[in-house]
Amino acid sequence: MLEKLKQEVYEANMLLEKLNLVTFTWGNVSGMDWESGLMVIKPSGVSYEKLTPADMVVMDLNYQVVEGKLKPSTDAPTHIYLYNKYRFLQGICHTHSIYATSWCQAGVDLPAQGTTHADNFYGPVPCTKHLDMQKIKDNYEYETGVLIAATFAERNLDPQAMPAILVNNHGPFTFGESPYKAVEYAKVLETVGQMTFQSYLLNGYKNNVKQELLDKHYFRKHGKDSYYGQ
Repeated sequence: MLEKLKQEVYEANMLLEKLNLVTFTWGNVSGMDWESGLMVIKPSGVSYEKLTPADMVVMDLNYQVVEGKLKPSTDAPTHIYLYNKYRFLQGICHTHSIYATSWCQAGVDLPAQGTTHADNFYGPVPCTKHLDMQKIKDNYEYETGVLIAATFAERNLDPQAMPAILVNNHGPFTFGESPYKAVEYAKVLETVGQMTFQSYLLNGYKNNVKQELLDKHYFRKHGKDSYYGQ
């Protein structure tokens, strides 16, 4: 079942280690097949060197395992909530990469300070509020998805233009039109997180990118008038 998507999700998860985005098993990638309404996600707590495409777990959007011998990622309810909310998503990535997670732990947005950021994220990458203690106790992973969606709504942001979010005291989630693209955004987020941190060490909270430059760089790669690439 969904062998092609299982292979894609497996390869995307394997990229996390190659791109130095995970320590041990602290990360996961999923992919969505909208024709069948089924999601494929990494199993929970399995080291990357032991993973195979056959280990990927198939779930429906009612949070039920459809196929797989292993337990799905503990973050599966977060992924499923977001697929239910945003029917255009086809890939979600979650990591605890060092720099992106540092911004999460600081509880602050990641501002746009340069064109590397502007090429990929249209404005500051938002950080969520704290998750309510009762929600943590009751249904933590599901409520994390609710919190992410609520943050996009409160900030009036489109996940297609802002394919990343920082979950307060937790870690980043990134989104894309494929599992691979979600991982690509995770790597970009980690890179600009490091760049911005180092910029602040040099110059404090100064020199954020001007709106005109943000617009130029974002829209030359995205939208109907984009002209970057072949």
